[in-house]
Amino acid sequence: MSITVTQFAILGITAFVVTGLLTWPIRALAIRFDAMDAPNLARKTQTEPVPYLGGVAIALGVTVVTLAAVYVGGNKSGNNSAQLKDLALTVLLPALMLGAIGLFDDLRSLSPWPRLLAQTVIGSVIAFVIVENGTIGTPFNSSGVGADGGNSSWLNTLVTIVWIVGISNSINFFDNLDGAASGAVAIAALGVFVIAFNRGQELVSALSIVTAGATIGFLMWNKSPAKIYMGDAGALFLGIIISVATIRLNPGIAPTWQSLVIPLMLLAVPLLDTCVAVFSRLARGLSPLTGGKDHLSHRLVRGGLTRPMAAISLWSASGVCALFALAVYFFAESFGTLFIASFAVLWAVALVLFLRTPSQD
Repeated sequence: MSITVTQFAILGITAFVVTGLLTWPIRALAIRFDAMDAPNLARKTQTEPVPYLGGVAIALGVTVVTLAAVYVGGNKSGNNSAQLKDLALTVLLPALMLGAIGLFDDLRSLSPWPRLLAQTVIGSVIAFVIVENGTIGTPFNSSGVGADGGNSSWLNTLVTIVWIVGISNSINFFDNLDGAASGAVAIAALGVFVIAFNRGQELVSALSIVTAGATIGFLMWNKSPAKIYMGDAGALFLGIIISVATIRLNPGIAPTWQSLVIPLMLLAVPLLDTCVAVFSRLARGLSPLTGGKDHLSHRLVRGGLTRPMAAISLWSASGVCALFALAVYFFAESFGTLFIASFAVLWAVALVLFLRTPSQD
């Protein structure tokens, strides 16, 4: 690998500083133009208006630092042009486009269905490019499922679309508590980085460490009590970034199904939050796209935790999930199946326990 761990650390720190510094003037701009999240709905938990536009700082930080990193790193290996094109087409440009749609939603409000349609269209384009370029980390034809590459390409494309749209919505759903989404994405990105760096995946390593640094930099402003929110702009942008990073991650462990489980483990807490909210709403005859105080954070607060403690609990859970994922990666042959089985049981128990807690005040 031409980029050392020290250089990657510098990338993460740079993203942390750039995003943290950008958040300050963007927050001032949001206040000046009254881009505020007012507590005017029953599902709002804050007591005072909080500025939006934090997602703009995240998007700028990730985009600028990642492009700079790939350009400089690519020069060393002589393939910077191809890497920059790959990065722009499959990650940054789609993320910026969906982030722009989220920004419009933050400022003018957008119904859920056009937003879901936009996610599906953008996710389909990303999936097609990734499958055609053969840059999926663990394609299904590598595990004997659809061993014919031509016959399995449709399956790879379909799964990639579902993953991108699902994770984008999960991160957006999970952004319901000060620091929850930014902290969870940072932890998942760090998990991706450890595996990608160990596997020599420079592009995924650079993207994930920059994403971790940027989200932690934003977290300094977003932790309780939040001084600024990332809004849909930030949540949808990060949803594309982390979903593509995980879909392109290649753990390279055998049996291959264990490699396929690792992305699920890294993002298990946002996925748990989505499942709890969706199942709860369906049981009550509500649309899954309807907002409400039925997420993990709301249930933890109703259970007696303060909002900061609820955030710390969710970060801790994300950290444990990342450790499980790393354990599967590093000990796949000896304990991989045991770790996955144990994790599945714990996740299912958590799902049942959260669904048994009150879904409303």
